Amino acid sequence: MLAPMTQTSDESSNTDSPFWRRTLWTMVAVQFTMSVAFSIVQPVMPLFLPDLGVTSESAVDMWAGVLAASTSFVAIFTGPFWGHLSDRYGRKIMVLRSTLGIAIFTGLMGLALSPWHMLALRAGMGALAGFSSASVVMVATQVPEKRMGYSLGWMSTGQLVGSLIGPLIGGAIADIAGSYRLPFYTAGIICLGAFFLTLLVPERFTPPTEISRKGGLIANLSALLRAGGLLPVIMVMVMAQFATQAVGPVVTLFVRDMLGNRPDIATLGGLAFASTGLAGVLAVPFLGKRGDTLGYRKVLMLSLGGAALFSAPQALPLGYTAFVIERFGLGLFVGGVLPAANALIGRLANPAQRGLVFGMTSSAYFLGNTLGPLMGGSVAATFGINWVFAVTATLLAMNLVWVFLKVPELGDEPQG
Repeated sequence: MLAPMTQTSDESSNTDSPFWRRTLWTMVAVQFTMSVAFSIVQPVMPLFLPDLGVTSESAVDMWAGVLAASTSFVAIFTGPFWGHLSDRYGRKIMVLRSTLGIAIFTGLMGLALSPWHMLALRAGMGALAGFSSASVVMVATQVPEKRMGYSLGWMSTGQLVGSLIGPLIGGAIADIAGSYRLPFYTAGIICLGAFFLTLLVPERFTPPTEISRKGGLIANLSALLRAGGLLPVIMVMVMAQFATQAVGPVVTLFVRDMLGNRPDIATLGGLAFASTGLAGVLAVPFLGKRGDTLGYRKVLMLSLGGAALFSAPQALPLGYTAFVIERFGLGLFVGGVLPAANALIGRLANPAQRGLVFGMTSSAYFLGNTLGPLMGGSVAATFGINWVFAVTATLLAMNLVWVFLKVPELGDEPQG
């Protein structure tokens, strides 16, 4: 079992600085802005595929999964690299790099003429990605240790508020303009806004001297993976993201199956996405704060259990209203998984290596993001969309058991 590391880098001394609150709230705003941009295109992506020449229903299901997974697949391999660089050169520059790269590639997606063009652009975006891990480590290294759950909870709230607003904006733009390309241009412009907002974030970064420059990326990765406490928590990230992202490509299609091919289907699909985010906005700050007092492991188990309970009935043919209510119930719990897991990881990791550690967790996160949509698209194409929700509930329940058996207790003891 890996005990929480003591702070040894110069950077860690900034946690009592009056600038940490400004850093936190500016990064919450950046997280919100980027989440809006990401989620604008989510409900329209499967509806855009026929314009790119994908006609059959099964092919749309499959391509929706492939495109959703492609960005994360590439980011699996680049995450630790960008995290390693952030430990040496600073966190802020990594956030700037990522927001600018995502802005360019997202805007270009509106010009795609085939699904292969879209696939290449989403892969390119994945190569320059790493925004989430860079923003999390920037906050985790500059807030007080005893406020980590609170701070990361608010980071997740910014993300969830963005995921609430983004799908509604994307669906409304597509329906009003009659174009599935315009949401991509809009998302790219919003990402540029996040880039300029990041310029306002204060950062006091001193490269930690205890990391040997002779030890390269592979050596540091190997040492971290041998540490007993981190690997089980990283596995939680993989399993949780795998389960929750499996439904991403099929929610709008499931709504269309329930209601028919009506002209406001993109808006209604966006509302189904947004209901989960709305619930998370209400619940995540509470869950994050409870993690600082009750312990992150307990909050993680509660979040997984509640998410499993609300995922299961989504597989039943209960109608659109019931589906939105179920998605809302899911959001009350699933949003607590990521900040609780990140807080555990932040407590277990040496502050001097948090960039690399969160780069590893971003790879785990992206691995789940990659496998989840592929599995969801494959299950939907083979067995039917409703089976995706049943599989998701099962995986969340399995993840709960894994946390109970494998995640260390020590990392969940709050610091005073």
